[in-house]
Amino acid sequence: MLDLNSKAPDFNLEGSDGKKHSLKDFSGRYLVMYFYPRDDTPGCTIEAKGFTSKIDEIRKLGADVVGISNDDIASHTKFCSKYGLRVLLLSDPSNEVIKSYDAYGNKGIFGFGTLRKTFIIGKKGNIVKAFNKVNPLGHEKEIIAAIMELEK
Repeated sequence: MLDLNSKAPDFNLEGSDGKKHSLKDFSGRYLVMYFYPRDDTPGCTIEAKGFTSKIDEIRKLGADVVGISNDDIASHTKFCSKYGLRVLLLSDPSNEVIKSYDAYGNKGIFGFGTLRKTFIIGKKGNIVKAFNKVNPLGHEKEIIAAIMELEK
């Protein structure tokens, strides 16, 4: 389990924008990292569309949003195109980053895989908020409230 205020694990993953991204790319801003099981499934679509609907508001609060799953870039690109998603999706096919954030585990009847978790990483690269049991419906509003609270 990752502790609050601990250094966020670094990553170097390919994004749906065709570029490689690492933690340092987001330095000086909040980074909302949400882990999700699979592109174009009901809960994951709700969550990604929710973040897309509030992305401008989130950015105005000084935060960026990335979604991470083990789907490949082709899948991410298709998912973004199908729903007009405006969030950056990162591909972690080896599950290395997913596991480093404790977002991989037993999903009951669905076996082992990516767990739906979200972390807010502070401007200096530390974990400042963790959401270990995420309901995708309205999660973007929960994130906005959390960032506003961090800014107080």
